[in-house]
Amino acid sequence: MTLPSRWEGIEDRVPDSLDDLHGPAEGTVELPLHLAWSGLRAYDVSDPRLRMSMYQAVLAEGRRVDVEQYICADHLRSDWPRLRKLMGRPLRKAWETHFPGLAPE
Repeated sequence: MTLPSRWEGIEDRVPDSLDDLHGPAEGTVELPLHLAWSGLRAYDVSDPRLRMSMYQAVLAEGRRVDVEQYICADHLRSDWPRLRKLMGRPLRKAWETHFPGLAPE
């Protein structure tokens, strides 16, 4: 029996447009248990380090609806150069293929 890859269907979790990302630009966000099952669950998205940690969890573990709810497009664009280094290659490739503007020049 072969277990599914963690990254199976990753392309389906990427939104159609960055305009679909409606996450908060400031304030505290508490992630549901299916995204943050151990450790920190509440993140101040005004703090870049906490935001990057939250975004890493949401992008890696979240469904499309989670990504759209918790990720702010403006923050994603500005954080991407650092955030991409924290993500697995399949996830990074899925996002940069769908949104070439995120890929480094």
